[in-house]
Amino acid sequence: MSELDEGQSGTSPASPTPTVARHGQLTRRRVWPTVLALVGAALAVLLVAGASLAAIVVAQIDADIDTFVLPGQENADPVSIGAFKGGFNILIVGSDVCEDDSGCGGRGSAELNDFTMLLHVSEDQTNAVGVSFPRDLVVPIPSCPKADGSGNYSAMSARPINETLSYGGLPCTALTVEALTGVDIQFAGLIKFSGVVAMSDAVGGVPVCVSGPIDDKYAGLSLPEAGTYTLSGADALAFLRTRHGVGDGGDLTRISSQQVFLSSLLRTIKSNDTLGDPVKVYNLARAATSSMTLSENFAQLDTLASVALALRKIPLEQFTFVQYPGTTEGTGVYAGKVQPVAGEAEKLFAKIRADEPFALSAAGDGEGAEADPNAPAAPAPTATADPSAPAQAPLEVLELRGQTAADSTCSIAN
Repeated sequence: MSELDEGQSGTSPASPTPTVARHGQLTRRRVWPTVLALVGAALAVLLVAGASLAAIVVAQIDADIDTFVLPGQENADPVSIGAFKGGFNILIVGSDVCEDDSGCGGRGSAELNDFTMLLHVSEDQTNAVGVSFPRDLVVPIPSCPKADGSGNYSAMSARPINETLSYGGLPCTALTVEALTGVDIQFAGLIKFSGVVAMSDAVGGVPVCVSGPIDDKYAGLSLPEAGTYTLSGADALAFLRTRHGVGDGGDLTRISSQQVFLSSLLRTIKSNDTLGDPVKVYNLARAATSSMTLSENFAQLDTLASVALALRKIPLEQFTFVQYPGTTEGTGVYAGKVQPVAGEAEKLFAKIRADEPFALSAAGDGEGAEADPNAPAAPAPTATADPSAPAQAPLEVLELRGQTAADSTCSIAN
């Protein structure tokens, strides 16, 4: 893993119970082909929240959105505001393309997926799951169309998933994820690092907890002691990109640390301090849409508003982040990379495809993230169970790295 993969920035401070993930049945729609490509965000929630809020700012925001036509989507029907029914899947990709005219210290102009997430919203729109794919996850890459329409690139049997963006563009990332998971992708979005910086600024910073001091010169992150810091701008980006400063310094614990940020970001966005402040809402929408590229069917304001209505009503405890099961102990083509744990991955995506609820054993993984010992106790439930309701079968517990957005966790410093 090259040290050049890390971003550059500075920084300014500021007993486990099962975690539940639920899904609703996702219907295959005739107007959305199996392969709907691309695009992304450096963080799933950043794209979803930012893009969704953009719909309410209308014309000025609409002018900011860059779009492209996905294969098979030329005649896709628009979605009317408030009319979106059923479940949907959004592919979110964060690009590490150099945005500095000086060349980013000799890195060049190659573009890789620094972040890849598949966000699934249930058919009944009561819950969502975001699955993060390790950037070094070695997977088959299918034949991908060339951007100029001159044909297809050849398929490859085993390459890191973060090469798909440079290999065949956003459509190739979508094709790869669909083939790997068996899940249809309806919408997609891409965001660059500048968008992450702008959106964290727009919400006034994101509180993140760390278990000890972090000093990562590669990411430009310096947090002098354990505690909670409110990070924005380049500091937030450095936290999201740090690998050497958290967990075991690897790709998997980096994702667990990112989930600490994502969960806190979602809590911040859904708080009254953000949604009740028109200026913050507007700034968040402008920051998001001015730095994103969306599939044309997703960029329609009616669609964005409909997706926003669905996402806003999902409770924090029903918004789950997990990472694709993988191990760094592989050999051969997997040496130094992440090898899929196929059996565990199939359990996860079988649940998602069938819209069956499942539980996580605990918040965090104990390696890259852990429960915040200083978090306030969860309020006691106020509603009483309906004695006439049928008994619910125990949820199957999947041994995955992850947490819900309601879980307060800390990144584990190394």
